[in-house]
Amino acid sequence: MKYVVVLGDGTADWPMEQLKGGTPLSAAKTPVMDALAKKSEIGMVATIPEGMAPGSDTANLSVMGYDPKKYYTGRSPLEALSIGVDMKDTDVVYRCNLVTLSEEDLPYEEQTILDHSSDEISTQDAQILLQAVCREIENETYRFYTGTSYRHCMIWDKGQVLELTPPHDILTRKIGEYLPQDAVLRHMQERSYEILKEHPLNLERKKKGLRPANSLWFWGAGTKPALDSFEEIYHKKGVMISAVDLLKGIAVGAGMDRMIVEGANGGLHTNYEGKAKAAVEALTEKGYDFAYIHVEAPDEMGHQGSVEKKIQAIEYLDERVIRLVKEGLDASGEPYRMLILPDHPTPIQVRTHVAEPVPYLLYDSTAPGDHTWSYNEKEAEESGNRIAHGWDLMGHLFSGHVGEK
Repeated sequence: MKYVVVLGDGTADWPMEQLKGGTPLSAAKTPVMDALAKKSEIGMVATIPEGMAPGSDTANLSVMGYDPKKYYTGRSPLEALSIGVDMKDTDVVYRCNLVTLSEEDLPYEEQTILDHSSDEISTQDAQILLQAVCREIENETYRFYTGTSYRHCMIWDKGQVLELTPPHDILTRKIGEYLPQDAVLRHMQERSYEILKEHPLNLERKKKGLRPANSLWFWGAGTKPALDSFEEIYHKKGVMISAVDLLKGIAVGAGMDRMIVEGANGGLHTNYEGKAKAAVEALTEKGYDFAYIHVEAPDEMGHQGSVEKKIQAIEYLDERVIRLVKEGLDASGEPYRMLILPDHPTPIQVRTHVAEPVPYLLYDSTAPGDHTWSYNEKEAEESGNRIAHGWDLMGHLFSGHVGEK
């Protein structure tokens, strides 16, 4: 038996008037997921433990079978693992976004945050801008590491874990009340703005109609993680397929392999087909038992507040990932189970994550069911199936039994 998780980050949403009470998931044309649902169990699962923030970090740890209350030490350390940072026990790691501020003729604290991703900036552009900042502010205490797109890391030697606001939580707001209280962190953010707002690359980006990446933004602090081996827990050899450093870092911490897919960038226009092909090859040709396919695009479109693009991302997930994985595994003759779900909702109305249950779909090629439902939030809720703890999902996937009636 082979096992695959297809996780559409942030896919779940709230009912919307402009969709006649539907959600992007229910409004999207998803013939593959809907056909699978009729042969599968669907239901709702709570991926975020009570009292914890609804981040992709806690949620994906949960889906992968790790209780966040036991294993979570912060988001950024997981990302740092992915990019090969050698962390000491005394290091504190911060996520360092390259964001877009409004560039009004006002003090730094009066600027408005417009985009947490700087128009999904390329890694190449981001590296040039980060290097320009590092030349002035990096030292032995504060070290910077380039990640992917707008997502980077800063390590503070013998530092403090400070609660800072994720930039995607405060889009369109003035930044003053959300700035670090720590004087050095605040100075580095302010100085980065002075360096970047007139940087030639940003001037060129604006000419092209792209948003400038004109400030660093620190958040997501944590310390060196210690995850138990996925293979030792579940006795399955697993592989992670994701463009996002967070997910690749979870894989490193869990002792799983990672497959790098050319053109996979964590945005709307990622290499969906490449991810699907990589998963099928891993399971049918390379000896893996388990593949975890993570697609970031629905979440990014939720943060952008775009209904149309979120629907498009979900349709791409259905047609360009799930269809190809199913066809490839069916053709191989291998029996398999496929689990499809988001990690958390990213509702368009609030443009950030919320700690609410999400719909899941579990398909078993050897025991297809016979149902009338489709895959969406409403019908998953109405199914009556509930999983109280997201970290139980892996055990359910591997046993083939999901949900409580």
